[in-house]
Amino acid sequence: MKVTNLHRCNKNNFQKILVVFFGVLTMSIVACSTSEPDAPTGQSELPEIPTEPEPDPEVPDITDEELLDLTQRETFKYFWDFAEANSGAARERFHPIEPSNDPNTVSVGGTGFGLMALIVGVERGFISRNESVVRIDQILSFLETADRFHGAWPHWLDGTNGTVRPFSEMDNGGDLVETAFLVQGLICIKEYFKDGDETEKSLADKADALWKGVEWNWYTQDKNSLYWHWSPNFGFDINLELKGYNEVMITYVMAAASPEFSIEKEVYTNGWASNGAITDATSAYTIPLIVDHAGNSTNGGPLFFSHYSYLGLKPHNLNDEFVDYGAAAINHAKINYLYCVDNPKNFIDYGENCWGLTASYSRNTDGTLGYNAHSPSNDIGVISPTAAISSIPYTPEESLKALRYFYQHKDKLLGPAGFYDAFSPQNNFWVAKAYLAIDQGPEIIMIENYRTGLLWNLFMQNEDIQNGLDKLGFTYEK
Repeated sequence: MKVTNLHRCNKNNFQKILVVFFGVLTMSIVACSTSEPDAPTGQSELPEIPTEPEPDPEVPDITDEELLDLTQRETFKYFWDFAEANSGAARERFHPIEPSNDPNTVSVGGTGFGLMALIVGVERGFISRNESVVRIDQILSFLETADRFHGAWPHWLDGTNGTVRPFSEMDNGGDLVETAFLVQGLICIKEYFKDGDETEKSLADKADALWKGVEWNWYTQDKNSLYWHWSPNFGFDINLELKGYNEVMITYVMAAASPEFSIEKEVYTNGWASNGAITDATSAYTIPLIVDHAGNSTNGGPLFFSHYSYLGLKPHNLNDEFVDYGAAAINHAKINYLYCVDNPKNFIDYGENCWGLTASYSRNTDGTLGYNAHSPSNDIGVISPTAAISSIPYTPEESLKALRYFYQHKDKLLGPAGFYDAFSPQNNFWVAKAYLAIDQGPEIIMIENYRTGLLWNLFMQNEDIQNGLDKLGFTYEK
């Protein structure tokens, strides 16, 4: 099954037609995995006559803390039990009913999320500290010898030998955004183990050296912006400039933080912030949008826009000269929630307990598995559990209600690696019985940030990160 997540589509469609991607977000998926040339395209439309919903199951008796424990423990299995066998890194996807589907494609960004999940696993007692050290050393050793392009890793790697697996014909080289997601995890590993025994200190040093080898400033093309890709065959031909508001903010923060390959503030201001044009004065459901979610008009984009960059980078009280990013993230989640409560398309079960629109697996018109970038402007009746769960630091009460709904339907939604990627009550409770690394990772990480602030604290205490934020003129919580 060759499908990607929206960030992966945010790579695929972005790299081909950025304006169209942001404008319509239909996200027809390009089949990128060589194992399934006949995979569905991912276009989804609802049938004209929906089926009647089944009666709701009984509400289970479980406390909030127990439910959060369960969700983290089950989701952790994606990165521990179902990791790529050779590298220990995160598989791009896992289909329990077809475990041999694409078993060796490593997700670079998902591996960064997985490194952070391993830290959570230690703190929650899912694995021992020594077990984590062995697995993390395996992953870092793999990354040391894997293909890199001016320091940046590609979107996908072959877990058997570390060579690039092209995401598309032209995308066969460095991927700066996926690299930034990976580096976010490397920073947390460095901070978590730096004061341990000699083995742990060595692990911390290895993580630190890996991220510091990325030539961030080379990816500017000597312009005042960062660019997503470089290929040894096609150079910068994709020419995809990184501009907000979307999931790529962390790339600029990491680029500014680099001791040797740093960017200037002007690159951030012109690139990410578009010299202030990133702001948006409109409101939805009386809540200010604050930032321009490109292509998604009045109700904001898919929720992963406010997840991926903020797994380590703490958005609360994070301000540049234009935007309060904590307020922007909170408002983004609240608007997404209120849109589902409003339910303008009258989809079955949408409401206070069933909400969350983001990029994920999806339902094709014939009922097969596809992919779509779900958002209020592209709502097809498919709910993605990662949307509400990963928003829990922004919308704790609303997210817990959604989590209780997911658990209430655990007989259908809870699989061997956490809650499945997507479902549709509108279509006889259709379920995408599959997982993506880049959807599972934010769930366990953001729950932990909500509970203890663990990953935020590790990332924000890093001296290089603080130097980078200072260089870009941010105010922030350490």
